Amino acid sequence: MVERTTTSHGVNGKVVVAERPGDIRNVVLVGHSGSGKTTLVEALAVAAGAVPRAGRVEDGTSVSDYDDIEQRQHRSVQLSVVPMGWEKVKVNLLDTPGYADFVGELRAGLRAADAALFILSAAAGVEGVSGPTLALWEECASVGMPRAIVLTHLDTARADFEDMAETCRQILGGGRSESILPLHLPVYGPKNPDGHRPVTGLIELLTQHVYDYATGERVETPASEEQREQMEEARNRLIEAIIAESEDETLMDRYIGGEEIDLASLVADLEKAVARGSFHPMLIAAPPPEGARQGLGTVEILDLITRGFPTPAEHPVSATGSGGKSAALACDPDAPLAAEVIRTASDPYVGRLSLVRVFSGTLHADDTVHVCGHGTGTNGDHDADDRVGGVSAPFGKQQRPLPQAIAGDIVCVSKLTHAETGDTLSAKDSPLLIEPWDLPDPLLPVAIQAHGKADEDKLSQGLSRLVAEDPTVRLEQNPDTHQLVLWCLGEAHREVALERLRSRFGVQVDVVDHQVALRETFATQAAGRGRHVKQSGGHGQFAVCEIEVAPLPEGSGIEFVDKVVGGVVPRQFIPSVEKGVRAQALRGVASGYPLVDVRVTLFDGKAHSVDSSDAAFQTAGSLALREAAATARISVLEPIAEVLVVVSDTYVGPVLGDLSSRRGRVLGTEPAGLGRTAIRAEVPELELSRYAVDLRSLAHGAASFTRAYARHEPMPPQLADSLREHAKAGRS
Repeated sequence: MVERTTTSHGVNGKVVVAERPGDIRNVVLVGHSGSGKTTLVEALAVAAGAVPRAGRVEDGTSVSDYDDIEQRQHRSVQLSVVPMGWEKVKVNLLDTPGYADFVGELRAGLRAADAALFILSAAAGVEGVSGPTLALWEECASVGMPRAIVLTHLDTARADFEDMAETCRQILGGGRSESILPLHLPVYGPKNPDGHRPVTGLIELLTQHVYDYATGERVETPASEEQREQMEEARNRLIEAIIAESEDETLMDRYIGGEEIDLASLVADLEKAVARGSFHPMLIAAPPPEGARQGLGTVEILDLITRGFPTPAEHPVSATGSGGKSAALACDPDAPLAAEVIRTASDPYVGRLSLVRVFSGTLHADDTVHVCGHGTGTNGDHDADDRVGGVSAPFGKQQRPLPQAIAGDIVCVSKLTHAETGDTLSAKDSPLLIEPWDLPDPLLPVAIQAHGKADEDKLSQGLSRLVAEDPTVRLEQNPDTHQLVLWCLGEAHREVALERLRSRFGVQVDVVDHQVALRETFATQAAGRGRHVKQSGGHGQFAVCEIEVAPLPEGSGIEFVDKVVGGVVPRQFIPSVEKGVRAQALRGVASGYPLVDVRVTLFDGKAHSVDSSDAAFQTAGSLALREAAATARISVLEPIAEVLVVVSDTYVGPVLGDLSSRRGRVLGTEPAGLGRTAIRAEVPELELSRYAVDLRSLAHGAASFTRAYARHEPMPPQLADSLREHAKAGRS
């Protein structure tokens, strides 16, 4: 690793450049909102010398204030990267949002990283190690992400290190209590006037060193007799857990026999256990005092990252070549290029910026690369050649130019006009497609329309750019309701999407009521007569038709049957009657919803040799269907969704009760593992518009659901009557 001086936007700064993949560590910070991820990133940046004081780079901006929306909402809404150097290793820290609405950014961070720091706030107490926290832990586990736990906010009055450590072992350890153990124990200072003892230092169990951080600098101090007694049991337990993960089967016998295991062997086995995801060390962190350089535990965390976390070469990713064969990519700077766009954003200075993780080869500025996508954005499945603009290291609002990025590194690339989030960048003569990561299904519908004529002209382009930047937003032009619908992950996600349309793309939209695709059908058989006779000088209009309407099974559509005999309706006008019937069916006959699943039989009528016409019989067909509807019982059909809710066992009762209140039919429940239950139900889609928000509130973030269209079925009569009255009021 080397440091180079560069200038970006007129600001001098040092750029950390890795010369080989083994000198890179990509680490994602994961944790619930308020756990202290961004504060820890800033503290680590200060300790590593990347910034002169907490939260500031050379131009005075925060390392994390990349987006104006984040400043207004006072929370992270997108993935950000802060590179720094430590012990000749380049460390890329990826700070992820902790709010559930931005899980897409979290999954992008998990894809780009090789290990994770899982941040837990001790201020939340043991109650905080549940619900959303458990969901985040499972997100990491689902992709096999090696991770260490970092406890923050130990300086709060209600924080209890021992209780938190035991809770993490029991809940996050999944029954394997020895898979989560602390590498350090806290050292407590004198009691404050309120009786609270602040954490002023820590005991490093493997080296048996004691460090004091009270002055903002790590100072080694002699261990007291009490501290030696305190560390003995915890150290033995830690060493036994590390040795149990060792590939050297003789190590445990040697240790039990009294042999002192050398520190290098323990650290090597620790690194292997962490890389396999079978052991999760626990650390302690706190920000530095005002004006100080080192916060509690920052040096130890950086040491663990550089010495105990896996390198990019230990993170296998597969790609498919032109021959259709999939193979693991070699993390080699001299191999063919294979990189992935982790996220996309717009910068006011350089235009589109793509955050890219290089998995293989070397990416140079001004290279021509092949862009290949899976179709998650606006371009569908696409292949195109594109020219790389600049390659730079992101740091807050700065972009520090780099000549190249080697395998294992994470950089920003400008001016990739075709690339969207999730796309693969590869060599022009050797195209590759990296297997995509899973994206959450957005389940909150937001119907929008342009605010004015100027916005209408820019709406299409703005929405295309929004979807290209955020693949967790799904755009739908509903063919039944003709509404433009943005599907989002939650209310916070919706607010960010609408704000980006307004502030970043200059498009103002109005949110309107989301409409569900209701339909109508005949519940009983009926007959109708359509008579359209007008005479106003010259050729008049004359058409009479008589029809019968009968209900059909679901999915039958509109069936038209001709049973006219004797030529009472001339053959050339029978298609005209059908056209009029189908046009009226599309408009609806009672509440304004499309009519479906009926058979319309034309059996009689009259015509005039001069005044009958195509238009006249279309009108007569429409009138006949409306008259038949006036004498029949019309059912309103509503779409029914199959819903699968996975919820913590604690909240099964409230969720079942809520589903019943939504007119849902519970089909069954079954265990889903890890203290969760899966509930299968059928629920009218009218009742699901805000379910993504309501379920999260009801289960305190400890639930998720999926939905799929099942069928349309009749709505309860009283609800259908209410909708008809509402429709009539709207028309009047």
